[in-house]
Amino acid sequence: MSEHTHHEDGHGACGCGHAHAKTQHGCSSAVPHQHAAPAQEPAACCGEDHCHSEEGGGEEEPPLPPLTGNQRFSWQVSGMDCPSCARKIENAVKNVPGVERAAVLFATEKLVVDANADITADVRNAVTRAGFTLLAGPGEKRAAVQQESRWSEYGFLISLAVMMVLSYVVEQFNPQLGRIAFIATTLVGLVPIVSKAWKLIRSGTPFAIETLMSVAALGALFIGATEEAAMVLLLFMIGELLESYAAGRARRGVAALMALVPEEAVLVDGEARRRVAVASLRPGQIIEVAPGGRLPADAVLTDAFASFDESALTGESVPVERQREEKVAAGALVVDRVCQLRVVSEPGNNAIDRILQLIEEAEERRAPIERFLDRFSRYYTPAVMLLALLVILIPPLVFAQPWETWIYRGLAMLLIGCPCALVISTPAAITSGLAAATRRGALIKGGAALEQLGRVQTVAFDKTGTLTQGKPQVTDVLPLAGGSATEILGLAAAVEIGSHHPLAQAIVQRAEQDGVTPVVALERQAKAGIGVEGRIGERWVQVMTPAKLMPAQLDDATRRQIETLENAGKTVVAVVGDEQLCGLIAMSDTLRGDAVQALQALKLLGINGVMLTGDNPRAAAAIASTLGIDFRAGLLPEDKVKALEALSVNSVTAMVGDGINDAPAMKAASVGIAMGSGSDVALETADAALTHNRLTGLAETIALARATHANIRQNITIAIGLKAVFMVTSLLGLTGLWLAVLADSGATALVTANALRLLRAKKF
Repeated sequence: MSEHTHHEDGHGACGCGHAHAKTQHGCSSAVPHQHAAPAQEPAACCGEDHCHSEEGGGEEEPPLPPLTGNQRFSWQVSGMDCPSCARKIENAVKNVPGVERAAVLFATEKLVVDANADITADVRNAVTRAGFTLLAGPGEKRAAVQQESRWSEYGFLISLAVMMVLSYVVEQFNPQLGRIAFIATTLVGLVPIVSKAWKLIRSGTPFAIETLMSVAALGALFIGATEEAAMVLLLFMIGELLESYAAGRARRGVAALMALVPEEAVLVDGEARRRVAVASLRPGQIIEVAPGGRLPADAVLTDAFASFDESALTGESVPVERQREEKVAAGALVVDRVCQLRVVSEPGNNAIDRILQLIEEAEERRAPIERFLDRFSRYYTPAVMLLALLVILIPPLVFAQPWETWIYRGLAMLLIGCPCALVISTPAAITSGLAAATRRGALIKGGAALEQLGRVQTVAFDKTGTLTQGKPQVTDVLPLAGGSATEILGLAAAVEIGSHHPLAQAIVQRAEQDGVTPVVALERQAKAGIGVEGRIGERWVQVMTPAKLMPAQLDDATRRQIETLENAGKTVVAVVGDEQLCGLIAMSDTLRGDAVQALQALKLLGINGVMLTGDNPRAAAAIASTLGIDFRAGLLPEDKVKALEALSVNSVTAMVGDGINDAPAMKAASVGIAMGSGSDVALETADAALTHNRLTGLAETIALARATHANIRQNITIAIGLKAVFMVTSLLGLTGLWLAVLADSGATALVTANALRLLRAKKF
């Protein structure tokens, strides 16, 4: 056995007030709608951590989100219809004096600001000037704000449509009066659009769609196209409504996730029970949940057993039976009986909170193609406006063409310059893809990870806990040099007590089953690539991989025994006392039930699999031959990193591990994917996590990523294709303002509908 993980009883304090069972990558606490956080990073917490090289190496500390000011504030924002709205708010807030950094998270409708002082009032004014609403805080009823906003939107749209119909009817009887009615309708429709355009210009977004619509409608009135001016505004508002609907659909999954945690919990205090706010729960308290109720926090079951529906978090539709002392995530639904549980998560730091936090962080990890289109759109709109101006000026001035004709065509081209469909083409598909993955029990951290996942050609697998169950059992105890099996188990367990490695736990568990009560070895330490050692009385004991034994410690018979055990797919460790080989312990781990099926599904996608393990080559070969994949054995942590770097030279490679000991290898891969069994660390270190802990979900997730890429390409083709066609037809005078708006709104609706197909698709 190579490196071992040992946790002593004491843990360092990091100053966060949390009790840690292992090293953590930054601590989080309850985050209200508005809060300030200290600028300093948390100090290192927990004691020394040694890891088994057999399945990975030491943990690598991921960077914390940068805090550029002395304080960090966050608020909820309402009124956003598409990702471009988020950019408008960012531009407005960045211009506020004292703001160091501003980011709008569209999926959770949150504005995050780093500043050197409390600039709440200035930020609120800036958001309001940009045409959006900054919610006051936790006490404000968000639903009421949204309902009022929706009613105002529908009411104005209906009123404008009624005015359009009345204007048309009046025009049939009196064309002159009808013309005046259309002008009045246009001016009424222009009021909110011009107002918002002016606000956006003042806040730093001069080339918004509202600006284009205002110029086009006023220009149409100038040349006497009153009916078309009014129709342009009506179609624009319908298009905005479609975008708002699409945004609501995209955010519905996040809202449903937030709704999984109840607002109140039943706290058990002796024989008494009382309802308390979920925010008041603390680790160690006992709560009671009735059938049909959801867990308000991460908790450990204190009853003998109970069944829980965890489908909302894992995608598994079949309820899972949990035993006493097993952990259950917040949001899980109690199925069969009233049960009591012990809270283990701090307020604001349960499984649901962590997923929401990762969704927010994922928005900042946008795909390269999304970032390119965002930059492209900033230049595209001004360029089209300039082109429209040249279309209006050059033919009349140079070729003596009629002004009215070319102003009309220039205005049509101006409407085509709206980049909405192009801007939304990628984030709509990515948001739908991420939401679809979450529904299937896979959490992907942003568009960049999704893009890389869709390009994967090779998948490297950790062995223990990934391809196997991760729960090895001792199968053989072979005493040598006249000892007994009980003595060998006692020596090995004495130096393995306290380790979290599966092989070490298997030895300790077997010792307990055989009635062996080991003493705790002193001066225990792990040696990278060798094993673990400690002192028992005056005797120095080592538990190590046979490959590290001195030649003089092995005779031919012992070598043959080791080879026989390893050829059977077993892992063998040697127990050495005072430099003398005392015995051998063999352990075996069973394959996951879905491992073979998962690898076959990957092969159908044209993806090769390879197993990376620190286990001995013969044991690795036995498992690899069963799975039908290549393997690399006897790897130290740094060897795994080198192996992944070599694989990545020829193809995009993903690394699948438990998210704890495999952190360096996962970081070295193009994409790191963690299994649900290591979910706490997986959610912090990996690019994606299979929260349902099903290996077959890997192929489904990669297929979804590929489908998302195809969807993005389709959306970009629709957006650019329609604009190109109508730009030519408008220039030739074949299409007018109405069709120009329909082309823009239609393209936006088409790319949105196409993206939403990812949410409904059953197979990819």
